[in-house]
Amino acid sequence: MHDYLPISRTDMSIRGWNQCDFVYVSGDAYVDHPSFGTAIISRLLEAHGYKVGIIAQPDWKDSKSITILGKPRLGFLVSAGNMDSMVNHYSVSKKRRKEDAYTPGGVMGKRPDYATIVYCNLIRSVYKDVPVIIGGIEASLRRLAHYDYWSDKLKRSVLLDSQADLISYGMGERSIVEIADALNSGIDIKDITFIDGTVYKTKSLESVYDYKMLPSFTELTSKKEEYAKSYYIQYCNTDPFTGKRLVEPYKDNLFVVQNPPSKPLDQLQMDEVYGLPYMRNYHPSYEEEGGIPAIREIKFSLISNRGCFGACSFCALTFHQGRIIQARSHESLIEEAKLLIEEPDFKGYIHDVGGPTADFRFPACEKQMTKGACPNRQCLFPKPCENLRADHSDYIALLRKLRALPKVKKVFIRSGIRFDYVLADPSRKFLKELCEHHVSGQLKVAPEHVADKVLSKMGKPQNSVYRQFVKEYKEMNSRIGKEQYLVPYLMSSHPGSSMKEAVELAEYLRDLGYMPEQVQDFYPTPSTISTCMYYTGYDPRTMEKVYVPVNPHEKAMQRALIQYRNPKNYELVAEALKTAGRTDLIGFDKKCLIRPRGGAPYKPAVKGEAAPQKKKPKKTIRNVHKKAAKR
Repeated sequence: MHDYLPISRTDMSIRGWNQCDFVYVSGDAYVDHPSFGTAIISRLLEAHGYKVGIIAQPDWKDSKSITILGKPRLGFLVSAGNMDSMVNHYSVSKKRRKEDAYTPGGVMGKRPDYATIVYCNLIRSVYKDVPVIIGGIEASLRRLAHYDYWSDKLKRSVLLDSQADLISYGMGERSIVEIADALNSGIDIKDITFIDGTVYKTKSLESVYDYKMLPSFTELTSKKEEYAKSYYIQYCNTDPFTGKRLVEPYKDNLFVVQNPPSKPLDQLQMDEVYGLPYMRNYHPSYEEEGGIPAIREIKFSLISNRGCFGACSFCALTFHQGRIIQARSHESLIEEAKLLIEEPDFKGYIHDVGGPTADFRFPACEKQMTKGACPNRQCLFPKPCENLRADHSDYIALLRKLRALPKVKKVFIRSGIRFDYVLADPSRKFLKELCEHHVSGQLKVAPEHVADKVLSKMGKPQNSVYRQFVKEYKEMNSRIGKEQYLVPYLMSSHPGSSMKEAVELAEYLRDLGYMPEQVQDFYPTPSTISTCMYYTGYDPRTMEKVYVPVNPHEKAMQRALIQYRNPKNYELVAEALKTAGRTDLIGFDKKCLIRPRGGAPYKPAVKGEAAPQKKKPKKTIRNVHKKAAKR
């Protein structure tokens, strides 16, 4: 039956079901699309013969909301949704967000804070003995002790606080089927300790073998250096081929055991996962409430790969999807594109063909699919590895096939490219193809910063690499007769960035004549290198001390410096320059960032008014390129 999975007893009756094998509880609304983890896991279990029902966004204040499909035969599957619930709810300044894109009508407040824990405790209040398996990004990145930015403290493994039996971490396709088969065969959930990609708890280590013992939770909370060391052991064991079993001790002789990660999917398995019978839309019951806003971003996009060997310090992908690239075949992507084309609201534009990084289509080197990624070395940082396979030919061929499909006017690349990987490719065919066919006026890239000291902590290439890309991008557009620009994404307040580096970034933007419309203030999310630095003050890779801007006011000043032309930021910018000892940048010279308050030529700040400039350029991004070319 090609239809949405059951969300009510009536739906179950239509299918002739008396009981579900699994009930999937999700913090997101039910969207049956392969961009949503709930849909992938549920459809995969369905393909293996299991009956799965969905309870989306239950009322966590009412225990009856968890019983609407009855008691499942094998267990509950619980996920907070496509985002960590705290990131979903709060900005980096810890202010409540106004919209939840994964909820009908974008309404905020339909899921609780720390949703995984709350949902599991809700289940346990009704069903004491039913197996509970947690997964998704929230559980995956909180699987061991982790720093929680919102409470500003180290928290235990989510497995303990949730009262769940098992975590399926990472993408979960392999482990969830193995868990289901084990439960179906009659194995008790407490005895399912042998599956890769899972975390379980135990009172005894007698049957646990070949493991590394991490510092105890008591040690972690008493000494931040211990957490930095523990985190790096975890980081070095995220590879499915070389990763070891990890054990984290807690009080009362309790241990949390993390099995090695699941092996990556091969191309055939990737094709099978994305070829499952998804309805490719949100459940029709949400139509009256305005639908699900998140569908707009992904409805006409194609996921071509997963994993990322870029390994930026502030990104959690290494802990969740891993560093080994897994990609779908051209045939699979073409078939999905044909489905998009037949949608009644398709207007000729495929919005994206990519993944975490769009132009990664293969593992970084040949050995990764058999021996794994190097535990103590990066593929692109600080420079591209000599064994790196920098080749865009397959991606170019895929894009050409998609462009050739009838009714397709243009294919965009929105999930982002790695400009250092583009430069590492000895051929410039992809850069030409990109500029000719896949940019619509502006290309968004993420240099993140300009100070090499900060970039080294970010795991990003030196600023000279970005400048080289700017130069080549401009030259390529000139050669093909197009006027297209770069929009750089920048980050403030990252560990390693003092006020000195923040001012350096502001000066760089001054010289380019460009003020970004968007600035990302560093957001400490669970299980990233950058978050570890933020919490401990140590770089876990070297155990060297790192300057960390943690004071909210200092973070506000660093952010304001990037948008120093905005009159609303005047006082913060002035204070930042005084703090940095750079009052030479307050004056009337063209090199100054702001003018003295009270100086006749300077207009007082007025809310909503554009920043004062001697000559306002017609196109800010054009100025960026003209000036970047001279540098």
